[in-house]
Amino acid sequence: MRHLKSGSKLGRNPWHRRATLRNLVTGLLERGRITTTLTRAKAARSLAERMITLGKRDTLQSRRQAAAFLMTPGVTAKLFADIAPKFADRAGGYTRIISAGVRVGDGAKVAILELIGYELKKKAKKEKKGKEAPAETEKQAEAKS
Repeated sequence: MRHLKSGSKLGRNPWHRRATLRNLVTGLLERGRITTTLTRAKAARSLAERMITLGKRDTLQSRRQAAAFLMTPGVTAKLFADIAPKFADRAGGYTRIISAGVRVGDGAKVAILELIGYELKKKAKKEKKGKEAPAETEKQAEAKS
């Protein structure tokens, strides 16, 4: 029986589950926003909040713990230099989960997990390189007249 068991198994063994959650948290801290299933977002949320709390402490021990958990050194540096100072005067609640409907392929509930204060960067639209009408030459102008 599953009485009072906390946490979701995410359909994986413990090692794969830990690696999946580490990748999700690393991606969230790197990009500021990720799209995943609702269950994975809920599982990754608490770990992301813990990482930001470690970033706010900014001790050697907290840096080592964050580096051991996060997958890339660049994200660890970004956590301590950029992300944690933004939340210096906030006591928790650094992330939000936004429902994004269901996935077309399998009908799974999809959610957006993002950092509070994340601003979506809009890409500049590129001008289309259409075929321009060729300029009339003198011979074509004479042929028409």
